[in-house]
Amino acid sequence: MTTSYFVSDLHGHISRYESLFKEIIRNKPSFVFLGGDLLPHIRKSDYLGNKEITDFISEYLIPGFRKMQKQLGCNYPEVFLIMGNDDHRVEEEKLIEAEKKELWKYLNNSAFKFGPYMIYGYPYVPPTPFQLKDWEKYDVSRFVDPGCVPPTEGFRTTPPDYDTEFSTIQNDLELLTKDASMEKAIFLFHSPPYKSRLDRAALDGKMVDHAPLDVNIGSIAIQRFIESKQPYITLHGHVHESASITGHWNELIGRTMAFSAAHNGPELALVIFKLDDPLQCERVLI
Repeated sequence: MTTSYFVSDLHGHISRYESLFKEIIRNKPSFVFLGGDLLPHIRKSDYLGNKEITDFISEYLIPGFRKMQKQLGCNYPEVFLIMGNDDHRVEEEKLIEAEKKELWKYLNNSAFKFGPYMIYGYPYVPPTPFQLKDWEKYDVSRFVDPGCVPPTEGFRTTPPDYDTEFSTIQNDLELLTKDASMEKAIFLFHSPPYKSRLDRAALDGKMVDHAPLDVNIGSIAIQRFIESKQPYITLHGHVHESASITGHWNELIGRTMAFSAAHNGPELALVIFKLDDPLQCERVLI
């Protein structure tokens, strides 16, 4: 059976990446999925030994995967990744360039066929309270939750290649999948489906302008898409604390097996599952 690894929301923490690299080298999974929020905050640097890392992708991420590729040879996994709402899109070109070296497949609102599987990547999340809007869109309408900043406001690190006022996650998913078969479709999302076990934020009792905040911050469009289209597997992140609040990191939604690798602790949360039997799965903290 083909073993797959899924991680998300590593936020440029080198200790988590080092743990991931060690596990990949030790156990040689066939597939590795990275579900966004890959990078540190743009002004934050880290250290690898005595070396300061100021350009995370060029100085750490690409060399780390290249070293692993050389070490594993034909056992190097198929790697798929997306960016997340904390990742600056100005860095995207570096991921695209590294794809040409066959380090990974970068998916941005796009799909890639691998054997019997169609693998989709979709990084956008509904509006958040944060100012960075590179990877935020309206969800199913132009409604914005109390305390959140519309996608038409805030700032972006690159000009958008779509109409920020009218583009929605719902429309994107319709255009991306059209009438495609979902029987062997794997979706790498950053946002979880709304009101699922994977979508529980620590917002209990919090108010903005006397309006209570919704404790669920995932995507209604993704929720509806999963319920109606029933893809094979969906992978999610974004809501770090959800698993610690709900006690769940996976959920069976109809026939769809949904996983979250988001984690609010210092460890690497590694979701391991069998691609041909996703009910065989576990989550380990390293």
